[in-house]
Amino acid sequence: MTSPSVYNTYGADLERMMLLRTFPLAIKMLSSEAETPAGAVRPKRDRGEHWAVCQVFSLARRQGETIAMFLEDHWCFEPIISYGLVPTPQDYLEGFTNSFFIADKEAAAKHAREMTRLPVGQYPGMVIGPLKSANYEPDLVMIYCTPGQLRHLLLSLRYLHGYQVTSTLDPIGSCVHSVVPSLLTGECAVTVPDPGDFERAGADEDEMVLTVPRNRLKELMGGVYHFEEIDRGYRRFNLSLHHDFKQPPFYEEYFRKWGLDGPADKR
Repeated sequence: MTSPSVYNTYGADLERMMLLRTFPLAIKMLSSEAETPAGAVRPKRDRGEHWAVCQVFSLARRQGETIAMFLEDHWCFEPIISYGLVPTPQDYLEGFTNSFFIADKEAAAKHAREMTRLPVGQYPGMVIGPLKSANYEPDLVMIYCTPGQLRHLLLSLRYLHGYQVTSTLDPIGSCVHSVVPSLLTGECAVTVPDPGDFERAGADEDEMVLTVPRNRLKELMGGVYHFEEIDRGYRRFNLSLHHDFKQPPFYEEYFRKWGLDGPADKR
């Protein structure tokens, strides 16, 4: 088990090096209420409130709150079903909820049947808080970022072993797509914030979400740190719109092989 202080350092470094507008999130699935970390807020018990999970993501990443969610705390149906908090309703499997966004009834039902879900009862709860202050070991790290920041994070994930992220981009159910597939597969995922995240939780129109399982986090940070060390960090990439720009050495080598102009020809 890795010390929470290591993850805290990762959270602070990601925020600083990537110029993130909000805190990276640490998500841990809970097998019982007894596993709830000290200091985590229980919305209904502690405040008499209910929240959608996307709103809890927002409270954690914008205001730094750490919140534990169990069935009674939820205010949106999708994570209740897909996080395995209740058995999947039959009308859900028949496409009832998807019919609002998918005209073809069979296609709506197919989408519902194929939606990723956790086993019923496996995790009755979860805790969500800023990675830089989490007092627990996360199962997942979730990063809201711009497309440019996402590009650099993907580049960092690729650095050590050539790892590439493959995702299905679904415009609905981002609270599910950003959590469940990575828990089930141990792989990273890219998610589009859905209308609920935008309308109720304040996700910006230029934001994407990168989810990194714990087993991939060291890989990500290895790339982030490497590019910072060689002065190719996120802030180093900026617009440089010049003709005949200075080519890296391997560009020059290819151009010589192909018989094309190179730096010496421009003198």
